[in-house]
Amino acid sequence: MTQAKRICFLFNHDQTHQIAHSLPIALVLAEREGVAVTLAVTSDAIAGQIERIAGSSLLQMEIVRLDLQSTFSRFTRMAFDKIVPARKLLIYRDNLEFFRQFDAIVVTEKTSLILKTRYGLDQVKIIHTRHGAGDRSIGFNKESALFDLSLVAGEKIARRLQAEAGVSRERIAITGYAKFDLYADVRADLPFPDSDKPTVLYNPHPSPRLSSWFAMGERVLNELTASDRYNVIFAPHVMLFARRNVVTIAPPAFRRVRALAPALTARTNLLVDQGSAASTDMSYTNAADIYIGDVSSQVYEFLRRPRPCLHLDAHGVDWRDDPSYLHWHAGPVAGRRANIVEAVDEAIATHGDYLASQRAMLADTFSITDETAANRSAHAILDLLNG
Repeated sequence: MTQAKRICFLFNHDQTHQIAHSLPIALVLAEREGVAVTLAVTSDAIAGQIERIAGSSLLQMEIVRLDLQSTFSRFTRMAFDKIVPARKLLIYRDNLEFFRQFDAIVVTEKTSLILKTRYGLDQVKIIHTRHGAGDRSIGFNKESALFDLSLVAGEKIARRLQAEAGVSRERIAITGYAKFDLYADVRADLPFPDSDKPTVLYNPHPSPRLSSWFAMGERVLNELTASDRYNVIFAPHVMLFARRNVVTIAPPAFRRVRALAPALTARTNLLVDQGSAASTDMSYTNAADIYIGDVSSQVYEFLRRPRPCLHLDAHGVDWRDDPSYLHWHAGPVAGRRANIVEAVDEAIATHGDYLASQRAMLADTFSITDETAANRSAHAILDLLNG
């Protein structure tokens, strides 16, 4: 009798925003004969979100809670976790025997490569789903070539992985965007008193050297809401307000994060969401009429249905020929001293000029077929494991 393929889906993050990029694949694989699926989670929040999405399908899988095992790890976490994600890295060190039992581990981010590079788990296939379809160069660095298989949303990512990271084409499978399987048609029930006003979504990235938030974010919210012409959703990347300080490695940066002024958050045409499920389940990208952002990959989820975009350049970037800023060709770009209301008006008025570019970006970024992305991904994983 053939032994079942043991596949672990690892959810090792402070927040829940990466779940939708791999859980749909686990749900499909759990229905296949000869496959045993384990979901490894590292927090109650992640476990709860998985339970809400999976429902009774969880009965077909094992769910395991991972935690720190050693006194050294627990002490290190207490000392450093408010500054850097120490627990996230120590989880790997303290659970090596658990990880060693699987034929494959499916992950959404790159810290998991430590299992190979530091701890020598070369016999376990590590499969990368990624957690977005954005353009930043960090998504195409040399580490990407260390995965046994990369499941990518479309031709754009496959092409850049080969050209920039040196990933062989045999280690790439174009499978579409699993998050669309769950959330393509989700829409938020917005609480604005005047629902006839256009709705603007402002979605800044947390990285201080890339984000528009630290230099101009509060002004964006103030000017738009004070104009009283727009309803505004402020739904930043979930990590922007997750800690008191934002620390990033690529590029290296450190900034303290201030709370929003109560007078601003009290405005009835402003919805502030610093990390609920709605901030990442496409509720807002589907509901908004206009998108404002900087380097977040959520712009591509918004462009699934082309609409006006405005990109904020808070750092004087030489962006036009930089592939990390490809998405800035989907709408006008405003500098840090721009009048934001006028810039939004321009984005709306000139949308027709950008429509062809938006459609081309969408087709290059996402491979959309009659088959679900999760099903295509499951085929690719089993093809790898079955040789």
